[in-house]
Order: sequence, then C-alpha cells, then structure tokens
Amino acid sequence: MVTDTTTHTTARLDSLIDEQEEVFLARQPRSRELHARAVRALAGGVTSNWQITRPQPVFIERGGGSKIYDVDGNQYVDLHGGYGAGLAGHAHPAIVEVVQRQVARGTHFAQPNEDAIAVAEDLGRRFGLPLWRFTNSGTEATMDAVHLMRAVTGRDLIIKVEGCYHGHHDSVQVSVQPGEGEDLGPVCHPRQVPASAGIPQALTDLTLVATFNDLGSVEILLDEHPGEIAGMIIEPIMMNAGIVPPEDGYLAALRELLHRHDVLLTFDEVKTGLAAGPGGATALYGVTPDLVCLAKSIGGGLITGAVGGTPELMGHVADGDYEMVGTFNGNPLSMAATRATLEQVATPAAYEQLAHLRRRVDERLTAAIARAGLEAHVVSVGAKGCVTFSPTPVRNYRDFLGVDDRYNHLHWLVQHNGGVFLPPWGKTEQWMISVQHTSEDMDRFIANFEQMAEVVSA
Repeated sequence: MVTDTTTHTTARLDSLIDEQEEVFLARQPRSRELHARAVRALAGGVTSNWQITRPQPVFIERGGGSKIYDVDGNQYVDLHGGYGAGLAGHAHPAIVEVVQRQVARGTHFAQPNEDAIAVAEDLGRRFGLPLWRFTNSGTEATMDAVHLMRAVTGRDLIIKVEGCYHGHHDSVQVSVQPGEGEDLGPVCHPRQVPASAGIPQALTDLTLVATFNDLGSVEILLDEHPGEIAGMIIEPIMMNAGIVPPEDGYLAALRELLHRHDVLLTFDEVKTGLAAGPGGATALYGVTPDLVCLAKSIGGGLITGAVGGTPELMGHVADGDYEMVGTFNGNPLSMAATRATLEQVATPAAYEQLAHLRRRVDERLTAAIARAGLEAHVVSVGAKGCVTFSPTPVRNYRDFLGVDDRYNHLHWLVQHNGGVFLPPWGKTEQWMISVQHTSEDMDRFIANFEQMAEVVSA
C-alpha cells in the first residue's frame, strides 16, 4: 500500500509539473526566441549557470518597485530578489537619486571617497566589527577572508560546512552540493568532495568539512589537525539548503570551541547580511565572529561586497602583511548606493514592515499546508523565507538531501504562471521580500501557494 501511494504521488507530481511547464512556455515565446539566439553567443545561452532553468531561461526587460517585467510583457511580483540582493526592490527612489548624481560626477577613480567612510562606520555599528574593506562580490569577500585567516595564523587548513556555498574560488568549492549517490562519508566526518571539475585535489585537501549544527564534527577535525587549521568559514544561517537556522547556543559554542584551539571564525553573511535583520545574523544571534563577509543586499542592487574584522586581524591588512586589493574596490558608484541603502532603505520602519509581511505569509502558508495535509513547513528569517517540503525540521545538509525537489519545482512553476517570480533553483533557494513589497503583493503569492497545495492534495 505504501508503494502504491508513493507511485500515485510521484505520477501526480510529474503530471502537474508537465502541465505547468506547458503553460510556462506558452506565456514566453519571446524568451524562447532570445534563448535560441543567445546559445550562439553566450555559453549555455545565459550569463551564469544559475540562470539555466527548466523549461527555459526567462529574459527580464525591466523592474520597478516590487515588480519585474519579462520580454513577453508579463508582470511579476518579484520575490526572486536577484538571489537575495533585492532588499531595496527595483528603482528605489533613494538609490536612483544617488546613482544618477554620482554617474554625472564620475564612476571610477580607484581612490578613497567619503561615502566609503560612512558605509564602513555604519557597518561597524551594525555588525560590531570596527574595520572594513570593500570588494566587488561575495565571492571576493569570502576569498579575502580565507586568505586573511591563513595569513594571520600561518596555517593552511580551513574548515567549511557541508552544503554551504561561499562563492566560486577554489578554497571553498568543496562539498557544496554533493549528490546523494556520492560517497559522502559519515555525517560526523564528511568527505571532501570537489564541487565541480577544475578544482585541484591539492586544494580540496586543504579544506576540511564539518556538519552544520554539529559541534562534534568540528571537534573531530580540530583534534585530528592540532595547530594546522587557520579558521572556519560558515553561514550562520544555512541559506543554500532552503533556510536552516542554527540551533540554540550553537554559534556561541562554535566560536568558543574554535578560539580554544586558536582557530579563527568567519561568518559568511553574503545572503543573510541586511536580509536577516539590520545587523544580519551576527546581531540576531548576538555572536560576533572574527571576520564577517557581506555582499548582495548591502549594495541596493549595485555590485559590491565587504569584509569586516577585528582590529587585530584587519591590522594585517593595514600594514600590508596581507594585501587586500581590487581596482574597483570601494567604487564611488557602489559606495553611493550602499550608503543610501544603509541610511534610507534598511531603516527601523522598513524592518517593521518586513516583519509584518513575513508574519502574514508564515501564518497563511502554514494554514494552507495544514488544510491540504502536506508534509511541509515554513521557515523564515527577516526578509527571507522558504517552504521546506518535509514534515520535520532540516538540521543539516544530509536532512536537506531527503527533500523531494519536485514539490519545489512545481511551486516555482505555479507561482511563475500566477505572476510571482521566485528563485528557480527549487528547494535550494529562498524568497526575498523587499522594502517596496505590499500586502497585496504577498496576497498574490499566498493565493498561488494555496492553489498549488489544493491541487497537490486533491
């Protein structure tokens, strides 16, 4: 009987997905034409592999406020948010004003500017770390953090968490999303699995892998490699496996454990940053690391990243022991937008509105899940949320592997065909509420989910 039920559910999900994909394709003939042209000039027909979506990529023409519009003229409530960069929404007046002003004054000098000082001071207050440098992406920020931990300690090994993505530089392209069929090793001691081709084994060997919410897995590595580990980089809230929050006391105990072994701690807050709250997960959980990495939401939609640290660590940057460099670091256009984001977008009033919208979504989706009898639950923090199609909480990457991604793909299709744009990577990604979203926007999202829950349970 269990097998019959499972077979019926599988067949129904596949059938619903096929139906929604047909609707999806029918709504977007122009995107299909552009993709056919793009494959002749762009590898894969896109500008990032994360834009390769089933059944086809979506070409976007413009955005304004909480909405985006594709090349076929379809309007969407944008909960994709540029993979978490969209806290300000689109064409926010404060961002538009400062960018237009700065463009007219010049876009690049490769010299310091006053906005960079204001941004560093503001981030220092929010994250409790006094000294900052800027980068041009989250990848650059985590790369500099890893290099700095190694430079300061004189050690080569680092620790990362299985299932966490920290950008696409070699040191962290290890055990990012290893497949269920691979030899992952025991959960208390995961194997080091290269994330893709092109990652040398010699570099993979320098990155040890622990399990999220499992101090024992970190302690094993510390005991196996005494005096050899420079630091650990971790998302304080895992956000490349839906949303996996830290268990009570985990982050504080992790910092204490690492410091007891003279090992540094870096929080990768590229995805949580301003999205989890005014001071990110660092302020939310009251645990200040040695280094924090930011990007995405802080730039108001422009390209920027940041690394903040303690005086001791950042002193190694100031005196040239570690050279943190980049031609476009602290670019005046990006700094103008980042300052406006901090001072005029990520305000106390904005966070109150985000919390109101988040609660509205959580309550209504939870009720819909209960009515439909779905094995699912809502997880949210700050401006971000997801539905995890599992009856029990996901504590780590191994739990996440057991989630059936077809539910998430169907959800994405139903939302898309219903005028709401979610991140297309199924169970991996989260929705993002901007400061320009309204109750009406979220009601459209809720109604689409209710429709999906009803048809899945029928």
